[in-house]
Amino acid sequence: MTVAGRINLMVVSTASVMALLILVSSGIREYFVLRDGLVRELTTEITRETALAADLQLRERRTLHDFLERLQTLSPAISYVRIDTVDGIEVVEQSRIEEIEGKLPPLNVLRGGATHADTGLSPQRGLPPPEAARLMASLTGGELVLNASIPILSGLNPLREDLTRRDFGESLAQPTGSQFVAGYVHVGISRSMLLVLLLPTLGTLAGIALGLLLVGSLIVTRYTRKLTGPLARLARMADDITAGNVGEPLTIDGEGEVKEIANVLNAIIGGLHNYKTQIGVDHQLLSMKVEERTAQLSQRNQELNQAVRQVTETKDRLRQMAYFDSLTSLPNRRLFTEQLDLLLRLSKRNNEKLALLFLDLDNFKRVNDSLGHSAGDALLKEVARRLAACVRESDVVAHFVDSDSRIDVSRLGGDEFTVVLNQVEDERAVRTVAQRLLDTLLQPVSIGDHELVITPSIGIAMAPDHASDLEGLLKAADTAMFHAKSQGKNTYMFYTRDMDAAGVERLRLETDLRKALERNELLFHYQPQVDTRTGTVIGVEALIRWQHPEQGMIPPFRFVPVAEEIGLIGELGSWGIRQACRELVDLRQQGYALPKIAVNVSALQFTRNFCPMVREALQTSGLPASSLELELTESILVEDSETTVRTLRELKAMGLRLSIDDFGTGYSSLSYLSRFPLDELKIDRSFVIDFDKSENDASLVRAIIAMGQSMNLDLVAEGVETSEQFNFLTTQGASVIQGYLFSRPVTAEELKPMLAPGYFMEQIREIRAEL
Repeated sequence: MTVAGRINLMVVSTASVMALLILVSSGIREYFVLRDGLVRELTTEITRETALAADLQLRERRTLHDFLERLQTLSPAISYVRIDTVDGIEVVEQSRIEEIEGKLPPLNVLRGGATHADTGLSPQRGLPPPEAARLMASLTGGELVLNASIPILSGLNPLREDLTRRDFGESLAQPTGSQFVAGYVHVGISRSMLLVLLLPTLGTLAGIALGLLLVGSLIVTRYTRKLTGPLARLARMADDITAGNVGEPLTIDGEGEVKEIANVLNAIIGGLHNYKTQIGVDHQLLSMKVEERTAQLSQRNQELNQAVRQVTETKDRLRQMAYFDSLTSLPNRRLFTEQLDLLLRLSKRNNEKLALLFLDLDNFKRVNDSLGHSAGDALLKEVARRLAACVRESDVVAHFVDSDSRIDVSRLGGDEFTVVLNQVEDERAVRTVAQRLLDTLLQPVSIGDHELVITPSIGIAMAPDHASDLEGLLKAADTAMFHAKSQGKNTYMFYTRDMDAAGVERLRLETDLRKALERNELLFHYQPQVDTRTGTVIGVEALIRWQHPEQGMIPPFRFVPVAEEIGLIGELGSWGIRQACRELVDLRQQGYALPKIAVNVSALQFTRNFCPMVREALQTSGLPASSLELELTESILVEDSETTVRTLRELKAMGLRLSIDDFGTGYSSLSYLSRFPLDELKIDRSFVIDFDKSENDASLVRAIIAMGQSMNLDLVAEGVETSEQFNFLTTQGASVIQGYLFSRPVTAEELKPMLAPGYFMEQIREIRAEL
């Protein structure tokens, strides 16, 4: 064999071996690239599914099935997918091959010794291959499945049994940094199917290698015959080519193989020129592509920044909703309790005092009921603004975890507010702030066309003097506030130990009052209204009493304010009207003549449901509407709202009598006497008692009587106890008298004899004879 032949054979053999090695190594590399890329893609999909931990914890199997089906669509090489809990309990499994179901090993085998938070990889033989890869499995010695066990991470401990989806949502919105493994997703990757997927790539690589091998073999076969020429010249030519001196074609003297090699080298030089030209063009195209990709990346970066800003804004909005009151923008109860608990610990550690002021607005419910909730909301906003403005920086909390989370003034809900004073020296400083709050809120507030004066009741508790924990301090301040309200409102009180007993007694009274209606413990006493011209009872005022089974008879001044505060006054008033109607009907059925019965109506009863309730009571009892008289307080009329006017006219249209109780003691106005359809004025007992001691009171009584007569209103003087009062009132023209002079409030049985015509006439003659 010639030298050229041996060189040719050596070159072809070497090239074949190299091509085979390159093909094999490329195939192996492509296999691992494909396999590892699939594992990374699976990990990314599982990590990106933020609700997966919540679905696993809550056993949302339908949702988990849908997720597994989505995972299987990532590659045909996925034989099965399964989700286990962290304890190894199988939750859901999805497989392309029915024979695999139920044959998978336990969790510790699938994990392959990996740590609990890392992805575990473990091989498994003996499982059937996919249908499309059975031939490949038989050629490669059987199926081999790579089990990829990928952890499901959660911000919450999966061992907690009280977790809800809301908890998982809050953990995503406010991550703590702690990560727990909630379970594992096991994915089986078929080696046979991966090889099937690699066949096109391997075929391409084999074709390229074979083509290069054929081209190289042709070139070597053609030109090796000329290697016997002047080798030195050929070497220099090769050195020049190696050095890059390919500017001009080279001329080699000689014949045969050397000449042919020279021509080949010249051809290579020409090819290199073309290659360099092509490289330049390719470089330009590549630069253009790089610029295009750079612009795209820049746009994506801008979109990402926009998304980050939106997430930040959403997080801020969520925090605002979670920790601040939506109406007043003050810290809400949640933020208040969290921060106050921290402040209590700090004050204890630093041996400092802290004061909690608990504010409740007086009669706020009346504003809501009379002017509507929009007016109430506007009033709460103004109160919040004034409280925040009048608490100085030196008075309030000085230590915060978050500088934006101030809790100097907070709204706990409804009309309840708190003020926290930190690092106080003594009660004197707290009193100064409390008085400033009272003075600030006492200023009139304009709500629409109304000018309101709202007052607070403030309870004050000190830490650690009164309590050192959050619940104890709140309870002490609330107890003190209740006592401030019971002392006449618009004041403040510091907590004392004695208040606890009063609080328990008040709580017992509230509880018993709620049961009083059910147990039929309420009853009426009646005080006669006597016509002094005939001595006959022309009406009675029904006065509610409470016959407590243990405490005996409880007067109304003790339980009526409690009923108003706890929202029971409406039910109590409805009972009173129905009971009064029934008892008057019973008296008439027994043959007793009583023209009318009067029932007091609280301002808190005067709602939109009041008229239907009165109508139903009259219809049920069968009492004529003209026999029922409602005694209204001046606070109902002073509102002068459209609802009040409409309700009074509706009551009058039914035929009821309307009376003003305690006229002259409140915001009396001639305008509402002419505006509203009234029938009667009741002269308050305070004027009657002091008529002989105060000329002003006497003048007021004369004026009220004259005014009532001029407006054709009936007059009733209440609280008459002496003959002198009787003589003064009757002389001035008030002929109907109610008071202890004739009778105290009595039961229905005691009232019956007094209903006889002229029953009090003899007593009236004696009084007049004495005078």
